[in-house]
Amino acid sequence: MVFQGLQGQYIAWLAIGLVLLLVGFALGYVAGVTVYVLLPMVMGLGGGLFWSVGWLSKRFGVHGMEKYFAKRGLPSYVCFRSRRVFTGLRVVSVDRLNRRNDG
Repeated sequence: MVFQGLQGQYIAWLAIGLVLLLVGFALGYVAGVTVYVLLPMVMGLGGGLFWSVGWLSKRFGVHGMEKYFAKRGLPSYVCFRSRRVFTGLRVVSVDRLNRRNDG
């Protein structure tokens, strides 16, 4: 799904951010903060929100951020000190597995 250049989950992030800005403006207004302080603050934060979400959408695309964080979670190498891990494996037939799971 694409909306104004934003792809996938970034549309939801932008919507959530805008709702939070609206709630923040309402809470500030009810708390008695003057509109001359609230309006530039909310406009600046909203502009930053649009810019950052647009930048993330262009950089990563639809699934790119998930792939980026998944790749960061992988180890750079795996080291085995012996072959025992592999020599201890047994090949089990499918029939034997089915019998074991049934009863």
